[in-house]
Amino acid sequence: MTGDIFTQSEVDSLISAVSAGEIKDTMRPEKKECKPYDFRRPTKFSKEQLKTMHIMHENYSRITGNFLTAYLRVPVKLEVVSVAQVTYEEFIYSLPVPTLMAIFNMSSDLGVAMLEINPTFVFTAIDLLFGGEGKPPREIRELTEIEIQVVRKIIERLLTNIGYVWKGIATLTPQIESIDTNPQFNQIVSSSEIVAQITMSAQVNEVRGLLNLCFPYMTLDRILPNLTAQHWFNQFQQTPERVHKSDIEKSFSGAPVEVAVLLGSAAIALDDFLQLQKGDVLTLRRQKGEPLEVLVENTPVFLAQPGLKGKHLAVQLTGRIEEEGMAGE
Repeated sequence: MTGDIFTQSEVDSLISAVSAGEIKDTMRPEKKECKPYDFRRPTKFSKEQLKTMHIMHENYSRITGNFLTAYLRVPVKLEVVSVAQVTYEEFIYSLPVPTLMAIFNMSSDLGVAMLEINPTFVFTAIDLLFGGEGKPPREIRELTEIEIQVVRKIIERLLTNIGYVWKGIATLTPQIESIDTNPQFNQIVSSSEIVAQITMSAQVNEVRGLLNLCFPYMTLDRILPNLTAQHWFNQFQQTPERVHKSDIEKSFSGAPVEVAVLLGSAAIALDDFLQLQKGDVLTLRRQKGEPLEVLVENTPVFLAQPGLKGKHLAVQLTGRIEEEGMAGE
């Protein structure tokens, strides 16, 4: 061998030696295990992100289950069945026809997503709301416009709960864009686009149905760095007293309450009560000018004086009733 150049005889000698095993072949790389990768269906959501969505929607299922129990007045058990990434085409073809699909805008700076409610659960809820026993029909049919509007109120609350459980990741203000019953007519993204599919099971009495949430990757792309369990828990732990207080005040601010004014009371015998007729007069246990009691949900809360407002009877609040004051008399 002269310098760095091999002669032909030297090359032939090396090849013969390697073939005979006299010299170890160090030029060939060691064989490594190869993992299959489907370029038509790339992995876009990490295991950590899918796990975080599972945790978030377990919380969502508890909140929504409580709401549905109160709204339908029967026990409703909601639980997460699976969280997976699939293509949009696979998601669409997994849905029954007809079904109820709500396309909603997640926020002004994010894209759209989809909530699908299995017709078995939809018809069960409608039957309960209309005074039935909560049994779906033997044959699934198309929903009427009236039925869609009835279920729309449920969907609006379900979307509100989505905004609540996602607030540790991003501020969402879900708004319904459209409601349809045929999944083949809803092409919110391309068929090959990867989506996160959260499937939940809803059980009402003996009836079990499914709810599906579909979040396209392109919709969540901007907030994916925040989609970790640590980030989600940290956001909920910040100033918990202030957050919980404001949430509670907001929840109760729109709650209707019954207000009544107690003009007075009287005690009479049962026999006298049964003989009361129109025009009879009862003497009340209240002096002239003595303040009236204002009851909120049957609980004395305020003192007031009677009067008029325009042509209507009214009262003017003059103070609050102390716990050991008139409320205890």
